[in-house]
Order: sequence, then C-alpha cells, then structure tokens
Amino acid sequence: MLNILNTSKPLALDFCLSEWKAWCAKAGYPKFAAKQIFEWIFKKGVLDPELFSNLSKDKRLFLKESFTWEPMTTDCHLISKDGTEKVLLKTHDNLLVEMVLMPYENRVTLCLSCQVGCKMGCTFCQTGKMGLKRNLSSGEILYQLTYANHLSEKKGRRVSNVVYMGMGEPLDNYKAVVKACKAMIDPDAFGLSKSKVTVSTSGLLPEIERLGRDVPVRLAISLHSADQEKRSQMMPIGRKYPLDEMKEVLKKYPAPSRHGVTFEYVLIQGENDSIQDAKKLVKFLHGIKAKVNLIPINNFPGVDMLPSDTAHITDFQKYLTDRSIPAPVRYSRGQDISAGCGQLAAKRENELHLDPRVLQKQRRQHETR
Repeated sequence: MLNILNTSKPLALDFCLSEWKAWCAKAGYPKFAAKQIFEWIFKKGVLDPELFSNLSKDKRLFLKESFTWEPMTTDCHLISKDGTEKVLLKTHDNLLVEMVLMPYENRVTLCLSCQVGCKMGCTFCQTGKMGLKRNLSSGEILYQLTYANHLSEKKGRRVSNVVYMGMGEPLDNYKAVVKACKAMIDPDAFGLSKSKVTVSTSGLLPEIERLGRDVPVRLAISLHSADQEKRSQMMPIGRKYPLDEMKEVLKKYPAPSRHGVTFEYVLIQGENDSIQDAKKLVKFLHGIKAKVNLIPINNFPGVDMLPSDTAHITDFQKYLTDRSIPAPVRYSRGQDISAGCGQLAAKRENELHLDPRVLQKQRRQHETR
C-alpha cells in the first residue's frame, strides 16, 4: 500500500462513474475505459493502477501520477478476543478515524466513520466530546470498506453489511454519505443490498426525508428516550427536532427491511431504563414499523453514567416484546480493544498530546512541508 499521500491530487475513490467518464473524455481515453477503471477500484478493490491489466502501460502510469490512490494510513490495528477488529486510520492531515470490523457466523459487518469527531454533543457519546474536526469525503468513507474487504478476504470472506455507526453524524455530511451509499449498493461497484447498508442518525429530519428519496437504505435512529424533555437533555438535537415531528417523518420513510426503522436505545442506569420509560417508548413507536436495539452504555473516561443492571434490562426488553416490538439486547463487542465509538481515537489522541517526542516529530514534519 502507498504511504505517501499528495493532497494536491484528487482522490480516485472520490470519483463516481459519471466523473470517471468525464475525466476519461478529457484525457482522451476511450469511453469504455471509465467503466474499466471504476470496476478495478470499486468492484475489485484494487488501488494500484499498475495492476489495471486491461489498460495500456502509459495509461496506467498517467492514472497513477494523476490521483491520490490511498487517502489514509493505518495508525494501529487491534484484534479482540471475540474476533472484533478495530482499525485506527490516519488521514493525510494527521487526523484519526475509526472503523470496526465485526465477523459473525453468517455475516461480516463493518461499522465505519463519516466524520472526524462530531458536533451533535450527545452526553453519552465519546465522539461527541471531541467536537467536529472535519467531514470525510465519499472516497475516505469508501476506503474504509475497501480496506475492510482486504482484511476479510484474508479469511475467505467479504463485508456483507455496512453500518454508519462509527464517528460522526452521517446526515450532517449528507452529500458525501449519499454518494458513498450509492457506490455501496451499485452492482458494478460494491454490490451490497440496500437492506444491508444502514445509516444511523440522531434525527436530522429534513435530511431523513431526502435520504428516503435519494437512496432508501436502512435507517437507524439514535433515540435513547421517548420523553421529549429527557431526550433533549441527552441529545441537544432533540430541541431542534422534537419527537412528534420525528414520528411523522419516520412514518413515511421507505425502509427496505421487514423490520422497518431500527431504533438504537442506550440503556443508562437510573436515566432511561424504567418501565415508565418503556411505556413512553411503546407509545412513541405506535404506528411505526420498528425494531429496537437495546444497548447497555459503554463506560468511558469523563462520564459517570453506568449501564443498566440485568434486571432492568430484562424487564425493559420484556415490556417491549410483550407488545410485539422486537427488542434484542446488543452488548458491545471488542470492549478489550476500546471498540466503542470514539474510544480508541480519543485514547490515541491523548497519547499523542501527552508524548513530547511525538509532538516534536509532528512539528518537524509540519515545518518541512
């Protein structure tokens, strides 16, 4: 893999097929070359144009010189005892981005990031404590899937499911996320089913409506409380987009899954795990085809919230399932490698800030640019 990135060049992974057609026409390449290049990059996952064997040598060389082919390098790669893999990637501007690869018996799921940090400010989220540093481009998002496939192919598998549940609010980076989603479900690119790509959002309602029209992939809502006041305290976005307005939008979302819209519900001891909270949730979900993922909160430094105990989790789940609402409990995987969203990036960022040798090295690199 290439390690030297030239940011003055466009990123090859940022180009969709129509953009490759325009580039090839300008470069004097035959029309069919655009699809050949596109399939090498997205269908075959090859990011070295020297290996594009159906193109002439001079065309391969020109492609290599004209584009940046790999936008990130690997900062660290950790493997959990449960098989979960967490990769911390470093962008060309020395920012840290997380992706998590979760192999199961019948699928391989990639949890990827769409932003460096996040500006939503949810009280229970490590990434939200970082603030937003910048959006990722569509190519930087797709690089995570390409790299995850390379890792999975070493074990004879490929990524079958993608969830936008890593760092960032996907609908706050709408254009890049939709462009990446279209490549993911394109039969001539990654070829995933619409029902195997899930965009998770804290609830940006205009963008949810647009998503349903532009690329109706699966939708997951970070809900965490069906009480308006409580949710607004946990998630500032709740003040801008109240629950009653959200419900009307979600009723119309064209979910491509038999479960409809998925709701993510982090269970926090003494905050949102009572039967009264469960009753409000059932009332909110009435009229929406839905599934609820119950997730005991991940502990992380600086937050004194605790996960609900087993009794509260069981009672909460039973209240939902007794009313025909699927409510699996999703215990976080890879806890021994800080696989929770934002945890490893925050930990590494602290290490970099605290280590004077790293700071000195970074200053020298900056001065020589």
